[in-house]
Amino acid sequence: MTLRLGDIAPDFTQESTEGPITLHSWAGNSWVLLFSHPADFTPVCTTELGFTAKLKGEFAKRNVKALAVSVDSLESHSRWVGDIEETQDVKLNFPILADADRKVATLYDMIHPNSLANLTVRTVFVIDPERKIRLTLTYPASTGRNFHEILRVIDSLQLTDNHKVATPANWQDGDDVVIVPSLTDAEEIQRRFPRGYRALRPYLRLTPQPNR
Repeated sequence: MTLRLGDIAPDFTQESTEGPITLHSWAGNSWVLLFSHPADFTPVCTTELGFTAKLKGEFAKRNVKALAVSVDSLESHSRWVGDIEETQDVKLNFPILADADRKVATLYDMIHPNSLANLTVRTVFVIDPERKIRLTLTYPASTGRNFHEILRVIDSLQLTDNHKVATPANWQDGDDVVIVPSLTDAEEIQRRFPRGYRALRPYLRLTPQPNR
């Protein structure tokens, strides 16, 4: 199944380290970071889940719930949690889905046979409170994800939703942003961006980040 940006994230019910999870009801009014890892008790995956736990506060500020998944069993996940906590010096604070029957992996096309024949690749889905897929990323097994980049994209998406701006190349939180070209009403522009803007071209209008 090919999932594209803007598609409704498929719902599912699956066991996890925190009990059964039905995605849509578990998400509630939150954003969701759904990310797969190849296998338990592997080095890169251990660092990734540990770092995700350390970002709990950052995700909470953005109303994001993290949810990991692999095709390992619930028993394997439960044993692995101890390794994550000991080696990464953190308490695991989000669930790991046990997808031994590959229900979630199939729904979200997380198994790429030409990369890893029987395991989930490092896939990322960011899902908004309307259950729409807003970001997809896929990493090779040997490369750990940049979770700061994932937070950056979530910040950008939330700015667009709330303030009608887009973010330019290499944007970081606090940098100038771009007024979306579809916003042309002068009164609305003045109301939304009281600090004004610089028009480098009619379609390229830079303004200070409005929530700063």
